[in-house]
Amino acid sequence: MIPAMPASAVAASAAAARPRRVSRAVLRVGRVALMGTVAVLLLIAGVWASWGTAQHVMLTKGREQGTVEVSRCGGGVCSGPYAPVSAGSQARGRVVLEDSVAVAEGRTYTVVVKPGGDDVVRSGPAGVLYAWVPLGGALLLASVVVAGGLRRIRVSWGMAGAGVALLTAAFLVV
Repeated sequence: MIPAMPASAVAASAAAARPRRVSRAVLRVGRVALMGTVAVLLLIAGVWASWGTAQHVMLTKGREQGTVEVSRCGGGVCSGPYAPVSAGSQARGRVVLEDSVAVAEGRTYTVVVKPGGDDVVRSGPAGVLYAWVPLGGALLLASVVVAGGLRRIRVSWGMAGAGVALLTAAFLVV
């Protein structure tokens, strides 16, 4: 305290600082809640987008499994004859496989038939990794939110590393 300053001025400045601390705490809690919600929603969206394909690739018990020789690609899909490998599976003249960078005409791929149709998805390690690519992207996006919004740098680096590892493995295997 400055000797010439009255005690009432010190008490007034302390009282004015208290609402600032409270408002900063409220803003901090709000930021953490909002950014935590955004990060969780990004991860849920990544799992949701991946699970549509991953469930057929990972839970293959009781599903039709076989191979498809891609004979034609166009319009975002590839098609070809299906040869069954698993018991109870039926041969089909034409099944549809999503056209991607990993599918080429003239090649044969192991696939799993989606129930109730002639749509197939790739199986094996390549199919599993390719199915979880949306989660890898969501991990990368959420890591930015965790680093910037939550200020959790180590957690963010871990999430980013997991996302990059998943995407890199999918790229190398597919």
